[in-house]
Amino acid sequence: MWLHRLIPIVIALGLTGCQTASDGLSTTVAPAEITGPAAGAIAGDMAGRFAEQAGSTTTPIKLHKDTSEYSVALEAALEGWGFAIVTDDKNSSAKDATKPVELAYSIASVDGQVLARLSTDTMSLGRAYSVSNGVATPASPLSLMKRN
Repeated sequence: MWLHRLIPIVIALGLTGCQTASDGLSTTVAPAEITGPAAGAIAGDMAGRFAEQAGSTTTPIKLHKDTSEYSVALEAALEGWGFAIVTDDKNSSAKDATKPVELAYSIASVDGQVLARLSTDTMSLGRAYSVSNGVATPASPLSLMKRN
């Protein structure tokens, strides 16, 4: 009979990761140990998966700029896929009617793997990576959640 007590806990834990458009998006910086080629490989893979799901590169991407190697690599990878990057309101023209899509990212080391996530108000992508000797390789399938 302990199972009926476990179900609400599992549901609550599942909902803690949910986010609505009004919640706003949060950005975290990459941990110091995710640098160089590993940061570039993860950013390149996540940007490619984002481009596949976004479908169009005509809408500019608003990205919080920081100095981590992952942030710099992610910005470069998104630009490589054809996205225009807006890092603050000063970069957007008043004449431009296209509102940028805010893209939040996070990257964290958990249990020997690196978990990377990209989120907009309409979708969230996530994947785990194994990092060994500065090289990152996908350790899980891509996780995709779309919101209406």
